[in-house]
Amino acid sequence: ERQIFALYARGSSLGDIRDFMEDMYGVEISPATISRVTDKVLPQIEEWRNRPLESVYPFVFLDAIHYKVREEGRVVTKAVYCIIGVNQEGFRDLLGLYIGAAESAKFWMQVLTDLQTRGLEDILIACVDNLSGFVDAIQSIFPKTDVQLCIIHQIRNSKKYLSYKDTKEFVNDLKLVYKANSKDKAEHSLTKLDQKWGKKYPKVIESWR
Repeated sequence: ERQIFALYARGSSLGDIRDFMEDMYGVEISPATISRVTDKVLPQIEEWRNRPLESVYPFVFLDAIHYKVREEGRVVTKAVYCIIGVNQEGFRDLLGLYIGAAESAKFWMQVLTDLQTRGLEDILIACVDNLSGFVDAIQSIFPKTDVQLCIIHQIRNSKKYLSYKDTKEFVNDLKLVYKANSKDKAEHSLTKLDQKWGKKYPKVIESWR
């Protein structure tokens, strides 16, 4: 059973698990039997999904990852909504995983409501991408939360407005802003960035301000 669980957790199909067990151990197991074994983890998964959360997380990162999955004999794309919190002791905790057809602010609203139901009362800073309506969804459930854009998404968004020949130099200059070890240094670097690139890319500079 431990071997079946290990293969199942890695994403092996029932047929692959059956073939592996036969090749490795000389044991013939039907897919139905394998399903009965893997179904034993479902109550543990439900218990984890519904476990109580801490009341306050200083930082929470919210994003969706898209995967190709097989559903009813065809391959479709699913969005897996991932929520990672940093608790008051500084440890990271995977607060939840939710599966939807695609990423949307409406589905995020359902996710945030579930987190609240499980005991989450406040988030100090939520880090998100720039999905339309996402910030409004957060602030409707957690109105005191400060929302900041993920640095990676912010950089990608900035690069959309840059000409190809300027991208490498601009991004190198930009590192002095977001890698600064103090607010004063970040603001000083942003001022220098503005002096150098502001006339050419005012929208980008404004977005960082």
